[in-house]
Amino acid sequence: MKARTRTLIAAALLLGVAAGPVAAAEAAPAPAPVSAGAPAPVFTTPPNAAALAKAIAGVGAENEFATAALVRVGGTSGAWRGSAGVADVRSGRAAVEEARFRAGSVTKAFTAAVVLQLAAEGKVDLDRPVQDYLPGLLPGFEPVEVRQLLNYTSGLQSADGPGDTFADEYAHRFDVVEPRALIADAVAKGPEFRPGEKQRYSNIHYTVLGVLIEKVTGTVYEKAVGDRVIRPLGLRHTSFPSRTQNRIPGPFNHGYQAVAGADGSRSLVDVSEWNSSSNWAAGDLISTTADLERFTVALFGGKVVPRAQLEEMFTVPDVPDAAGETGAHAVQTAGLKEFVLPDGTKLYGKTGSRHGYSTVIGGTRDLSRTLVYSVNATDAKGRDMNPVAYGIIGAAFAK
Repeated sequence: MKARTRTLIAAALLLGVAAGPVAAAEAAPAPAPVSAGAPAPVFTTPPNAAALAKAIAGVGAENEFATAALVRVGGTSGAWRGSAGVADVRSGRAAVEEARFRAGSVTKAFTAAVVLQLAAEGKVDLDRPVQDYLPGLLPGFEPVEVRQLLNYTSGLQSADGPGDTFADEYAHRFDVVEPRALIADAVAKGPEFRPGEKQRYSNIHYTVLGVLIEKVTGTVYEKAVGDRVIRPLGLRHTSFPSRTQNRIPGPFNHGYQAVAGADGSRSLVDVSEWNSSSNWAAGDLISTTADLERFTVALFGGKVVPRAQLEEMFTVPDVPDAAGETGAHAVQTAGLKEFVLPDGTKLYGKTGSRHGYSTVIGGTRDLSRTLVYSVNATDAKGRDMNPVAYGIIGAAFAK
């Protein structure tokens, strides 16, 4: 999650969500029975359908923050499905509920799952330096454990992009970037801190893990994830683009970035076509809300990663957060993030953002409540959390 997500979620739960016209949605079915002797589930009542519909009401071509929203709330306590907005601001066509979208850093959960599978098979030792598997990749660095890449405590600095503004990135949106070039750029900066001392969230850790997966499996990263996660789970609408692919395959809702003009006007730039090779194993995935919901349930349920290794995805390292305020503690795990509701309930999930697309997967560890959404945010890479997404999370996890 972004730096302010924990505070924003707490506020959303306490204050509620914005009012507006009701969007089309499905009512929740009856909750599944709880086995005798099992711990009480965190959520026992169905999702608040009215609050969820209100959270996405008004999304569309004229909305300041989002042009479309697709939401799936699930779990043993019940389910709710909803969509709002437009597929294309020019035509005004209704948003496609089963649309594919760029899932951004949700990709990291898939990458982490494959690394943890390899650990379970004895092909990767999480305590072993990645330099043992990839000699020469991190010259001048102290030994960096594979686990320290998974939980962002390696000390590696981020690679540079084409610039600091949307205009810079847009001008280079079709550039093809090689993973090893990104790693070389990051390595040239030297370490930010000694391995294991702090946590700093960035894509470069998972770029290195993608190279590690290729070395250990003897195949390309995309095939390894496909063979080990995507196909076994039947995620028929989940894929990775080819190195030169700029379009989203199949039906999709267009993504837009809001751009301010010199005269104070505001226009939407279509960012649907973009080469995402620079994100690769850290953020290249294309999927649907249905597929990501299936993945989340299977992952939390121990059907993707064996239970012993799955603990890594629910374990926060006991180190400071280098990007946070003074005294801030780490919150990232291996491929996920922990955050806490005002009543102390822990949630685990992953956000992802690409220009035009903001995504979330996650829920309670006991799977009594899960949430997957794709919001076509008009400033998906902005510093603050999108207000529409903010409202969805607050409505989904309100008790």
